[in-house]
Amino acid sequence: MKKVILITGGSSGIGKAIGEFLSEKGFVVYGTSRNASAISNSKIKLVDLDVRNSDSIKSCIAKIIELEGRIDVLINNAGVGITGPLEEIPLEEIKNNFETNVFGPIETMKAILPQMRTQKSGLIINITSIAGYMGLPFRSVYSSSKGALELITESLRMETKSFGVHITNVAPGDFATDIASRRFHAPVIKGSAYEKVYQTQLDMMNEHVSGGSNPIEMAVAIHQIIETKNPKIHYKVGAFMQKFSIVLKRILPDKMYEKILMNHYKL
Repeated sequence: MKKVILITGGSSGIGKAIGEFLSEKGFVVYGTSRNASAISNSKIKLVDLDVRNSDSIKSCIAKIIELEGRIDVLINNAGVGITGPLEEIPLEEIKNNFETNVFGPIETMKAILPQMRTQKSGLIINITSIAGYMGLPFRSVYSSSKGALELITESLRMETKSFGVHITNVAPGDFATDIASRRFHAPVIKGSAYEKVYQTQLDMMNEHVSGGSNPIEMAVAIHQIIETKNPKIHYKVGAFMQKFSIVLKRILPDKMYEKILMNHYKL
């Protein structure tokens, strides 16, 4: 029996790469988009889903279960980026980021777990970020939203283990996608105390994304996890130094690690 896979945010970027790769491997793959009918060139089936809307989440999952009778793998990939000095990011944008990056995955997992319990099997893969392991300058909201999802996964794994459900995190580094164009950038305010340093950081962040790894690396990693009998709690996918930065944070004194980050970001 072919496994049925649901990928939130499957119409572009990493989600699209994962969906197309898994489809080629013979899985039944559904991706999501807030307006699926507007996308005509998708190589996988797309269904409507807005992770900020509970009714939309429930409707999407019910539709796939009606069509396929089961959902074996949920990949919580939908997410948005956000940058800016914390002092200057509008509160409504902070709330929107958490609605998408944290509350959306929570609601999606809550909606799909009853089906996985009935099946006595299932795998949930939460796409987080290497940025979620550390507080990065001008990415405080993004780092904290992804870090929150990492910890939620750790807790939920233990709560659901007896049901035959596996839950894991996959934290990517910088990948060459269009996330920079879809990220909310707090505007660089002329005369602001952060004006020059924030503009420099924006330029650096966009360079990192455009020069990032090929998203196919994430697709390969996800496929390997799906084929693993007992997945680990955490996976990191990306350039060596990005992954090694997590190790350094674990072993170095806090102030020394902070100094390394500030030197890296030229602060």
